[in-house]
Amino acid sequence: MSDWTSGYVSEVDYTHDFFHEMTPAVLALAATSKGQKHGFAQSELSYCELGCGQGFNSNLLAAANPHIEFHAMDFNPAHIAGARELAAEGKIRNVHFYERSFADFDAEPTLPKQFDVIALHGVMSWVSQQNRQLIVDFIRRRLKSGGMVYVSYNALSGWASVMPLRRILLDRATQGTGPLEARIAEALHFAEQLQGTGAKFFQANPLACARLGKSKQMSPNYLAHEMFNADWTPFHFADLAEELSEAKLNFLGSTSLLDHIDDLCMTPEQIAVLDGEADPVRRESLRDVLVNEQFRSDLFVKGARRHTERGAVGAWFETPLALAQRYSGGPLKLNWRLKEIELDPAQYIPILEALGSGPITVRGLLDQGAFGQMTWAEISRLLTILVGAKVLSPCLPLEGTQARKAQCQAFNLAVCKRAEESETLRFLASPITGGGVEVDRFEQLFLLAYSEGKTEPSQWADLVWRILSAQGQRLQHEGQVLERAEENLAVLQARAAAFAARRLNLCKSLGVIPAATLANSGAAPMEAEPQREAAA
Repeated sequence: MSDWTSGYVSEVDYTHDFFHEMTPAVLALAATSKGQKHGFAQSELSYCELGCGQGFNSNLLAAANPHIEFHAMDFNPAHIAGARELAAEGKIRNVHFYERSFADFDAEPTLPKQFDVIALHGVMSWVSQQNRQLIVDFIRRRLKSGGMVYVSYNALSGWASVMPLRRILLDRATQGTGPLEARIAEALHFAEQLQGTGAKFFQANPLACARLGKSKQMSPNYLAHEMFNADWTPFHFADLAEELSEAKLNFLGSTSLLDHIDDLCMTPEQIAVLDGEADPVRRESLRDVLVNEQFRSDLFVKGARRHTERGAVGAWFETPLALAQRYSGGPLKLNWRLKEIELDPAQYIPILEALGSGPITVRGLLDQGAFGQMTWAEISRLLTILVGAKVLSPCLPLEGTQARKAQCQAFNLAVCKRAEESETLRFLASPITGGGVEVDRFEQLFLLAYSEGKTEPSQWADLVWRILSAQGQRLQHEGQVLERAEENLAVLQARAAAFAARRLNLCKSLGVIPAATLANSGAAPMEAEPQREAAA
């Protein structure tokens, strides 16, 4: 009997995650930051996700980008059934899910002839060489000229010292019996015992020790798919670039904008070494070694088209930006690769204050005088940092926002209704950014109550407590389960008041309220935000 999983973990469901870097507006700005043209301004686009897992990413992006047709495939029938169910609940009509393998997906008769974007999150590191070749062949046939490929994967430089640990864990789990989650836990315990004997491997490889410690804190579902597949390949950048070159793809740049600025993570001496390499592929391979890269998220293009200098500035000018997190004044503290990013408050405060009223294009910020006397080089550097640090987010065009809101509200309602029973889905769709906004279970339920016309935080807390108590759930506070109703309500009321003061306005501005009722909350601010709690 053939193994339809091809060695990929199937007995444990994958997580329902959202990956910010796959957002069309983020991909567009990554290209703009590198001076490259992109086709995301077209009124109709097609986007294909290969290996979509639970399909949550494609569902959310489809809800927030109704002008794009999304096509997503996965070999796991449970994943596809669940993805279709959420699409139906969220009334999303521009997403299509396929239960297919890489070997037969190209034969699907309902697919578009070609795509503008093909995306793979992590897939290349967790499939066989045979499947990687099938993926490259699919891209070669199905990607339009000028089209882009998003691909993320484990990097060899950061994983090399951990590979023996991963093999020990895999072998130990393979030898065991019982559910995979139990075998993973036993394998981690065995590795910990091995470390405790004073094994010289762990003494010589502190990254392996750190990875083992981190793995013990991870969700078993995530860890199963991260480290326990039969195929697991961390890539030297040049090797992956060579495989993708068979599909006529050239490297455009990282989707992590902070990596577009070398001095944020490298010393002058390291930059000098990097600048001595003119070949872009060898340059990226060197860069991985210099920063000890563990995970890359890259953008490749089939037929690069570079802007003129004037055109590159013009592309920036037309980019709308929005606040992606609450700003209440004072200095920003940003870090990247364990290094603090130094910014001048006199330069960024006027920008953040201007965006407090809603999304504005870079040209609009310039017209308002938000950039003061900065040069264009200073402006583009500062905006790249603020977007890369997720202080700001690139947005969809300001035109068409109202039409996008209806689809996002329907999807967000479906997600928030699921929060009544589960904390699995942690993101809502924004018609402003075209991407996701992280909102935890309690916050989703607060928004659900707010959308139903309950304007007082105490009412939101009452709703959440009714849901939790009916399911026999209690909150944890400082490691202790709260048994009394009044204790649970007090914590929920504090959480609700803090949410009203600190996050509700951001949720409004990003358009993630799950229904059409958008009345003012009238909530009073709090002095301090309480510790986040979890249901027991």
